[in-house]
Amino acid sequence: MTARAVTHLNFRGDAREALTFYRSAFGGDLTLVTYKDAGTVQDPDAADQVMFGQVATADGLCVMAYDVPSDLPWNQGENAFFVSVRGESSDEITAYWQKLAEGATVLRPLGAAQWAPLYGMLRDRFGVTWVLDVVSEYRA
Repeated sequence: MTARAVTHLNFRGDAREALTFYRSAFGGDLTLVTYKDAGTVQDPDAADQVMFGQVATADGLCVMAYDVPSDLPWNQGENAFFVSVRGESSDEITAYWQKLAEGATVLRPLGAAQWAPLYGMLRDRFGVTWVLDVVSEYRA
């Protein structure tokens, strides 16, 4: 059996837009199931919101998301988590960075770091903090 951790993002009405944006950044397949599709509509105004969604790429990147129903508490939070994307090449990470940076706040510009040949951090237009770096062997 193989298990892996998958980042699951929670939104209040923005899941479709966010996942579409992430697909434009990373490529891959977009899956969206609305509350209406699943037959679980509790609030008619939210019938077309995302009950289950994900972007999955052939090389293993996966981000899931959904719209928290209005009868449940939701707070975007402050630094509750980061999504880390680690690649093998500077070209790959730079391409992701350039796409995710659209409308983002750069927290640490993409550049060389003591622990990685390329590292950067940004908060995208949906409030999600992304950490991108090129994987390298750690040397103490």
